[in-house]
Amino acid sequence: MSNGVPKLPLTCTGHTRPVVDLSFSGFTYTGDYFLISACKDSVPLLRRGNTGDWVGSFEGHKGAVWSARLTRDAQSSVTGSADFTAKVWDNLTGQISRTFDHKHIVRCVDVSGEGRYVLTAGYEKKVRVFDLNLQAGSPEIRCLEGSGTEIRCALLDSEHGLVFAGDANKLLVWDLRTSAIVSTREFPDEITSLRFSWDKKYIICTTGKNVLFFDALTSNLVKTVETKIKVSSASLHPSGSKFVIGGSEDLCVRVYDWETGSEQELYKGHHGPIHCVSYSPDGHLYSTASEDGTVRLWQTTPGTAYGLWEKQ
Repeated sequence: MSNGVPKLPLTCTGHTRPVVDLSFSGFTYTGDYFLISACKDSVPLLRRGNTGDWVGSFEGHKGAVWSARLTRDAQSSVTGSADFTAKVWDNLTGQISRTFDHKHIVRCVDVSGEGRYVLTAGYEKKVRVFDLNLQAGSPEIRCLEGSGTEIRCALLDSEHGLVFAGDANKLLVWDLRTSAIVSTREFPDEITSLRFSWDKKYIICTTGKNVLFFDALTSNLVKTVETKIKVSSASLHPSGSKFVIGGSEDLCVRVYDWETGSEQELYKGHHGPIHCVSYSPDGHLYSTASEDGTVRLWQTTPGTAYGLWEKQ
């Protein structure tokens, strides 16, 4: 409970296998925002972000979809799959606008805010960056090497020309101008996720029971919070006052205070481990993706009127 009001999540069904990734868009010109989820059933789903209402299904992959991202304006989506491809989708028509073939499983994708550049990485042990302004079929504009194992999470900062990737228990940083690794950090445990904060001030890294916050420009470590569980994913509230985590061996959603690093809230709802969490762009809710095949939306402040929630 929060503020004495029970926190009851909205359950979004539609997937038939574990949901492994999700991503919110920014606000569109209408003031709306959207949510995409990636699932082992091979069909990413697009939903309205504030209600979870289904908008469309992207059919075209022939294997599990491990990663999905939306452009800031929600016009396009990017997905990476076990079928050795990454795909770009037109969200208005639901059609594939670009396919990038790979030689192995694509475990993670990212897209620049304006939607021009696409990052892919995975079992090839390489990071590729594509320019969608080039003709279809054009090769990547950057191929970043130096990883010693498969890459399961990576981020693209096209504005500052940086790429971040989790290489087992190492955090690698490449400079896109030279395609060279400029920073390497090693941890005792494997990196399970990498996320930008909404303002792109921080890189949020989860490894073991720790949530690490790095300065996105300098890669300097700003803050470390040790939690009670093995963390699979973490997301910082847009205000920077709190963050939410999910665990690979835990069924609960936990909210931590940014300043003190103490656990403030704990909620049950999923029937399987939580693979991914993310706050919405306005911070009024956060979403969780689980092994149980569902996506759930949790209100940040229960009892207030928002989306499908009524004031209590």
